[in-house]
Amino acid sequence: MFLQHMWGVIYDPKHEWRDIRKEQYSMMHCFLAQISILAAIPALSLFIGTTQVGWSITGGDFVKLTMQSALMAAVAFYVAMWVGVGFIAYVIHWMERTYGGKVSLDECMVLATFTATPMFMAGIVGLYPVLWLNVIVGMVAVAYTVYLLFTGVPEIMQIPEDRAFFFASSILTVGLCVLVGLLAVTVILWSTVVPLSYVSS
Repeated sequence: MFLQHMWGVIYDPKHEWRDIRKEQYSMMHCFLAQISILAAIPALSLFIGTTQVGWSITGGDFVKLTMQSALMAAVAFYVAMWVGVGFIAYVIHWMERTYGGKVSLDECMVLATFTATPMFMAGIVGLYPVLWLNVIVGMVAVAYTVYLLFTGVPEIMQIPEDRAFFFASSILTVGLCVLVGLLAVTVILWSTVVPLSYVSS
Protein backbone atom coordinates (compact mmCIF):
# COMPACT_ATOMS: atom_id res chain seq x y z
CA MET A 1 0.00 0.00 0.00
CA PHE A 2 2.88 2.31 0.81
CA LEU A 3 4.41 1.92 -2.67
CA GLN A 4 1.03 2.56 -4.26
CA HIS A 5 0.62 5.79 -2.33
CA MET A 6 4.22 6.78 -2.99
CA TRP A 7 3.68 6.63 -6.74
CA GLY A 8 0.18 8.03 -6.39
CA VAL A 9 1.36 11.31 -4.85
CA ILE A 10 3.70 11.69 -7.80
CA TYR A 11 1.12 11.07 -10.56
CA ASP A 12 -2.25 12.05 -9.06
CA PRO A 13 -1.67 13.87 -5.75
CA LYS A 14 -5.11 15.38 -5.14
CA HIS A 15 -6.88 12.02 -5.37
CA GLU A 16 -4.13 10.18 -3.53
CA TRP A 17 -4.08 12.55 -0.53
CA ARG A 18 -7.70 11.59 0.22
CA ASP A 19 -6.84 7.88 0.13
CA ILE A 20 -3.80 8.44 2.34
CA ARG A 21 -5.90 10.27 4.95
CA LYS A 22 -8.34 7.33 5.09
CA GLU A 23 -5.50 4.89 5.82
CA GLN A 24 -4.75 6.58 9.18
CA TYR A 25 -1.05 5.72 9.28
CA SER A 26 0.69 6.01 12.64
CA MET A 27 3.86 7.99 13.28
CA MET A 28 5.72 4.76 14.03
CA HIS A 29 4.58 3.28 10.73
CA CYS A 30 5.84 6.33 8.85
CA PHE A 31 9.26 6.06 10.48
CA LEU A 32 9.73 2.31 10.23
CA ALA A 33 7.94 1.43 6.98
CA GLN A 34 8.45 4.59 4.95
CA ILE A 35 11.20 6.96 6.06
CA SER A 36 13.55 4.07 6.80
CA ILE A 37 13.24 3.04 3.14
CA LEU A 38 13.03 6.49 1.52
CA ALA A 39 15.97 7.96 3.45
CA ALA A 40 18.09 5.01 2.36
CA ILE A 41 17.74 5.99 -1.33
CA PRO A 42 19.93 9.14 -1.23
CA ALA A 43 22.22 7.76 1.49
CA LEU A 44 23.01 4.51 -0.36
CA SER A 45 23.16 6.24 -3.74
CA LEU A 46 25.71 8.77 -2.51
CA PHE A 47 27.71 6.02 -0.81
CA ILE A 48 27.87 4.00 -4.03
CA GLY A 49 28.39 7.02 -6.25
CA THR A 50 31.20 8.57 -4.23
CA THR A 51 33.08 5.29 -3.75
CA GLN A 52 32.60 3.71 -7.20
CA VAL A 53 32.23 6.69 -9.57
CA GLY A 54 33.55 9.62 -7.57
CA TRP A 55 32.09 13.09 -7.25
CA SER A 56 32.83 16.03 -9.48
CA ILE A 57 31.79 19.65 -9.93
CA THR A 58 32.00 19.79 -13.71
CA GLY A 59 32.10 16.14 -14.76
CA GLY A 60 35.87 15.83 -14.86
CA ASP A 61 38.56 15.00 -12.27
CA PHE A 62 36.38 12.65 -10.25
CA VAL A 63 37.27 12.32 -6.58
CA LYS A 64 36.52 8.98 -4.95
CA LEU A 65 36.04 8.61 -1.22
CA THR A 66 37.34 5.73 0.82
CA MET A 67 34.74 3.19 1.95
CA GLN A 68 35.17 4.25 5.57
CA SER A 69 34.78 7.98 5.01
CA ALA A 70 31.83 7.53 2.62
CA LEU A 71 30.09 5.20 5.08
CA MET A 72 30.40 7.73 7.90
CA ALA A 73 28.95 10.46 5.69
CA ALA A 74 26.11 8.22 4.47
CA VAL A 75 25.08 7.14 7.98
CA ALA A 76 25.17 10.72 9.27
CA PHE A 77 23.12 11.92 6.29
CA TYR A 78 20.61 9.08 6.81
CA VAL A 79 20.11 10.01 10.46
CA ALA A 80 19.87 13.72 9.58
CA MET A 81 17.02 13.00 7.16
CA TRP A 82 15.11 11.08 9.86
CA VAL A 83 15.54 13.99 12.26
CA GLY A 84 14.62 16.53 9.58
CA VAL A 85 11.29 14.92 8.67
CA GLY A 86 10.41 14.33 12.31
CA PHE A 87 11.17 17.95 13.18
CA ILE A 88 8.99 19.24 10.33
CA ALA A 89 6.10 16.99 11.46
CA TYR A 90 6.43 18.35 15.01
CA VAL A 91 6.42 21.95 13.77
CA ILE A 92 3.32 21.26 11.61
CA HIS A 93 1.54 19.89 14.68
CA TRP A 94 2.66 22.88 16.75
CA MET A 95 1.37 25.40 14.18
CA GLU A 96 -1.83 23.68 13.09
CA ARG A 97 -4.22 25.18 15.65
CA THR A 98 -3.24 28.67 14.50
CA TYR A 99 -4.77 27.82 11.12
CA GLY A 100 -7.78 25.89 12.39
CA GLY A 101 -6.39 22.37 12.17
CA LYS A 102 -7.35 19.68 14.69
CA VAL A 103 -5.38 16.63 13.64
CA SER A 104 -2.97 14.36 15.50
CA LEU A 105 0.81 14.27 15.33
CA ASP A 106 0.42 11.03 13.34
CA GLU A 107 -1.36 12.87 10.53
CA CYS A 108 1.23 15.65 10.59
CA MET A 109 3.89 12.97 10.20
CA VAL A 110 2.00 11.51 7.23
CA LEU A 111 1.92 14.92 5.55
CA ALA A 112 5.64 15.52 6.13
CA THR A 113 6.60 12.02 4.95
CA PHE A 114 4.66 11.90 1.70
CA THR A 115 5.43 15.53 0.86
CA ALA A 116 9.15 14.76 1.10
CA THR A 117 8.84 11.69 -1.16
CA PRO A 118 10.05 13.42 -4.38
CA MET A 119 13.18 14.69 -2.65
CA PHE A 120 13.99 11.26 -1.25
CA MET A 121 13.44 9.61 -4.63
CA ALA A 122 15.55 12.24 -6.39
CA GLY A 123 18.42 11.09 -4.22
CA ILE A 124 19.02 8.22 -6.63
CA VAL A 125 20.92 10.71 -8.80
CA GLY A 126 23.64 10.40 -6.18
CA LEU A 127 24.75 7.28 -8.06
CA TYR A 128 26.37 9.73 -10.48
CA PRO A 129 27.37 12.58 -8.14
CA VAL A 130 28.18 15.39 -10.55
CA LEU A 131 27.27 18.73 -8.96
CA TRP A 132 25.37 20.33 -11.87
CA LEU A 133 23.26 17.20 -12.44
CA ASN A 134 22.43 16.86 -8.76
CA VAL A 135 21.45 20.54 -8.55
CA ILE A 136 19.08 20.29 -11.53
CA VAL A 137 17.39 17.13 -10.29
CA GLY A 138 17.21 18.57 -6.78
CA MET A 139 15.49 21.74 -8.01
CA VAL A 140 12.87 19.70 -9.88
CA ALA A 141 12.27 17.59 -6.76
CA VAL A 142 11.91 20.69 -4.57
CA ALA A 143 9.41 22.19 -7.02
CA TYR A 144 7.24 19.07 -6.95
CA THR A 145 7.56 18.82 -3.17
CA VAL A 146 6.14 22.34 -2.92
CA TYR A 147 3.25 21.33 -5.19
CA LEU A 148 2.52 18.27 -3.03
CA LEU A 149 2.60 20.42 0.09
CA PHE A 150 0.04 22.89 -1.21
CA THR A 151 -2.27 20.12 -2.45
CA GLY A 152 -1.83 17.97 0.67
CA VAL A 153 -2.38 20.51 3.46
CA PRO A 154 -6.13 21.08 2.87
CA GLU A 155 -6.77 17.33 2.57
CA ILE A 156 -4.68 16.02 5.46
CA MET A 157 -5.15 18.95 7.83
CA GLN A 158 -8.85 19.26 6.88
CA ILE A 159 -8.91 23.04 6.71
CA PRO A 160 -10.34 25.45 4.07
CA GLU A 161 -8.12 26.14 1.07
CA ASP A 162 -7.63 29.82 1.90
CA ARG A 163 -6.20 29.00 5.32
CA ALA A 164 -4.40 25.99 3.87
CA PHE A 165 -2.46 28.25 1.50
CA PHE A 166 -1.03 30.33 4.34
CA PHE A 167 -0.42 27.24 6.47
CA ALA A 168 1.43 25.55 3.61
CA SER A 169 3.49 28.71 3.12
CA SER A 170 4.53 28.60 6.79
CA ILE A 171 5.43 24.90 6.51
CA LEU A 172 7.41 25.67 3.36
CA THR A 173 9.46 28.27 5.22
CA VAL A 174 10.31 25.76 7.95
CA GLY A 175 11.06 23.08 5.36
CA LEU A 176 13.46 25.34 3.49
CA CYS A 177 15.27 26.11 6.74
CA VAL A 178 15.61 22.37 7.42
CA LEU A 179 16.86 21.83 3.85
CA VAL A 180 19.49 24.53 4.32
CA GLY A 181 20.47 22.83 7.56
CA LEU A 182 20.86 19.48 5.79
CA LEU A 183 22.99 21.13 3.11
CA ALA A 184 25.14 22.67 5.84
CA VAL A 185 25.57 19.24 7.43
CA THR A 186 26.52 17.86 4.02
CA VAL A 187 29.17 20.56 3.54
CA ILE A 188 30.60 19.84 6.97
CA LEU A 189 30.68 16.12 6.22
CA TRP A 190 32.41 16.70 2.89
CA SER A 191 35.02 18.94 4.52
CA THR A 192 35.64 16.17 7.03
CA VAL A 193 35.85 13.19 4.67
CA VAL A 194 37.44 14.72 1.58
CA PRO A 195 40.92 14.75 3.16
CA LEU A 196 40.52 10.95 3.40
CA SER A 197 39.62 10.62 -0.28
CA TYR A 198 41.76 9.91 -3.29
CA VAL A 199 41.66 11.18 -6.87
CA SER A 200 40.68 8.89 -9.69
CA SER A 201 41.57 9.75 -13.27
